[in-house]
Amino acid sequence: MRLTASLRTTSRVPLLQAVKTAVATVLAWLIAQVLLPGELPIFAAIAALLVVQPSINQSLGKAVERSLGVIGGVIIAYVIGLLFGRSSWIVLLTIVICILLAWALKLPPGSANQVPISAMLVLSIGSTSPAYALDRIIETVIGAGIALIVNVLIVPPVLLAPAHEAVGRLAHEVADTLDRLAAALRAPQKPFALEELMLTARLLRPMQESAERAITQAEESLAFNPRQASHRRVLDADVEQYRRLKALVTRGIGMTRAFRDHYDDSLHREPTVQAFSQELGRAAHDLRLLAPGTAAAEEQQAPTAGEPAALTAPLIIRTPHPEHWILIGSLMEDLRRVREEIVGEQRG
Repeated sequence: MRLTASLRTTSRVPLLQAVKTAVATVLAWLIAQVLLPGELPIFAAIAALLVVQPSINQSLGKAVERSLGVIGGVIIAYVIGLLFGRSSWIVLLTIVICILLAWALKLPPGSANQVPISAMLVLSIGSTSPAYALDRIIETVIGAGIALIVNVLIVPPVLLAPAHEAVGRLAHEVADTLDRLAAALRAPQKPFALEELMLTARLLRPMQESAERAITQAEESLAFNPRQASHRRVLDADVEQYRRLKALVTRGIGMTRAFRDHYDDSLHREPTVQAFSQELGRAAHDLRLLAPGTAAAEEQQAPTAGEPAALTAPLIIRTPHPEHWILIGSLMEDLRRVREEIVGEQRG
């Protein structure tokens, strides 16, 4: 059971991508056979299999990598075969030379793997004639080009939904973090509750990294995509929202850490702390209104009339207890910066 589980992944590529890979491979094989008769178009099929990627940008990169790798491998195999023949030990030595050469030249993984594979195939099943070597290069370019065309023509994937959802989840979790801190400020806290509050706040970092990866994938899916114009506005809004959230993640974790490190049981009796708790709750409320999926997020503006705006009530800061003034000052400055991010004010 464990062996079977290790051979399977928790997710799989979309069916559309599998279909595109199959279509590209079949077309590459047939077209290469027509244009270059006499040999099975193995290089064209391999190129088509490897070049079809989730985005056009990635496909273009793979096409360049594979083509360069094949050119290098074929040239090396041609020269070595011409000088030393095609015996078994020569093939093995050529593979080792290609691996070390790719390492010395710092080639990317796609090209580094393709160089020894191409050299091995040429020496194993080919000939040492210049025409054969040139045909294999042309065949690879045909396969890579067809794969790229297929990836463009058959519904180019646009990965905006995962990015939109990831940014929305991050926004709501930041709001929840502010709400949890607001609640903790209103009542005495046990030591284990303070640690739980801190551990929960730290979970914002993995969510932030997940959102950043999703945005990167979305941007890649739009690169060279003929449909990018109709989707760019949505992605730009998510990118702007994520930019604000990065700062809010830092503020949320920082405020939680300061509260935990400087906490004492009399803190909740400070009038300023109680007022601060209310404003923190308002900030969390307005952040949810701006989260992706709401009308406010789509229009990229502040909450509509009738909704309480963030931090509208001015705080009257009375002189705190000497043991509390550092924490209260730190929280107030962080809250000011949180407000700036939520309402989109320019910072110096």
